[in-house]
Amino acid sequence: MEWKDEIFSIYRKILTHYINERTEEALYEGQKFSRKLIEHQIPPEEMISLHRNVLQDLFSDLPPYILRSFDFLLEVMIGYGLAYQEHQFLRDQQQELKSEIQIAANVQQMLLETEIPNIECLDIGVISVPAKIMNGDYYQFVEDEQMVSIAIADVIGKGIPAALCMSMIKYAMDSLPESRQNPSRVLENLNRVVEQNIDPSMFITMFFGMYHTKKHTFTYASAGHEIGFYYCANEDAFYDLHAKGLVLGIDQNIRYRQYEKRIQTNDMIVLFSDGITETRTKDGFIDRSTVSNSLRQYMHLSAQEMVENVYSDFERMQDFELQDDFTFIVLRRNV
Repeated sequence: MEWKDEIFSIYRKILTHYINERTEEALYEGQKFSRKLIEHQIPPEEMISLHRNVLQDLFSDLPPYILRSFDFLLEVMIGYGLAYQEHQFLRDQQQELKSEIQIAANVQQMLLETEIPNIECLDIGVISVPAKIMNGDYYQFVEDEQMVSIAIADVIGKGIPAALCMSMIKYAMDSLPESRQNPSRVLENLNRVVEQNIDPSMFITMFFGMYHTKKHTFTYASAGHEIGFYYCANEDAFYDLHAKGLVLGIDQNIRYRQYEKRIQTNDMIVLFSDGITETRTKDGFIDRSTVSNSLRQYMHLSAQEMVENVYSDFERMQDFELQDDFTFIVLRRNV
C-alpha cells in the first residue's frame, strides 16, 4: 500500500471514530496523527484535501456547497503551505548552521586551550566565559625556566569574526617564541601580523606580561587593553596597572612602552577584558571600584576561587545574561 493510501485509511478510521464517539480518546488519536503528518512533512493544503476526500467517501450525499467550501479552504491554505515549507527549510538550515558553529566553537576551545602553570611562588586563577557560543577573548600562559608569560587579548566585537581573529593571534603567538623575553617586542611583532591580516574595521587590544619567579618582578606592555589592577598587600590598596599603547592593527610602525613592577608577598596582579568594566546594570555602567570591591570580598580564598566568585557576582549583576565575553585573571605571590 502506498503512503497516500495508507494515510487515507488511517485518517478515515480516526475521523469515523470521532464522529461516532466524540470522546477525548478520539481527539487524542487525532493529535497523534498530526505528529505523523509533521514527521512526514505533509503540507497543510494536502491535509485539507485529505479531509475533503475522506468526508466525500464517508458521506456520498454531502451537499455540494460543503465540498465547495473545502475547495475554497484548499486555495487559502496553498499560500500558507508554501510559507510553512519555507519556514521548515529555514529552520533546518538554522539547525545545520547551529551545529556547525558548535563544532567550530569546540575546535576553537581546543585550539586556544592553555595550561595554567603550577608554580610554588604563584597562585593563579583564571576564568573565561564567552557571551555567545564562540569567544572573542583570548589568554595564554607560557612557562619558561625562570619566567611565566601571560597574554590576554580582546577583539573589539563578538561572534565568529572575533573568534577567527583570536585563533590567528594564538597562531602568531606560537610562531614568535624568540621574542617572549621582551613584552614590548611581542606586541610590536603581533601588531605587524594583525595590521597585515585583519580587516581594518576590526581591532584587537592586548596585554602581555612576564613574571620573573626568582626576582619577583612583573614586566609588561599594553596595546590599548583594559587597565588592570595591582594590589599592594602592605597598604591593603588597589592601584591601576597603567600602561599606554595603541591597539593592534592601526600602525605597523608603532613602538610599545615597557613597564616593570616589583611584587611583594601577597601582592596581586589582576587582569581582565572589557566585558568586566563595561558591565551594564539597571543603574548604568559599573565603576572600577565595583571590580576591586568584589575581589576584596574573596581575598581569603584561593586565586581560582576568587575569580569564580567574582564571575558569579557579575553574572548576577547582568541577570545571568552576559553582555560581552568575560575573562578574569588573578596572579598572587605566595612566598
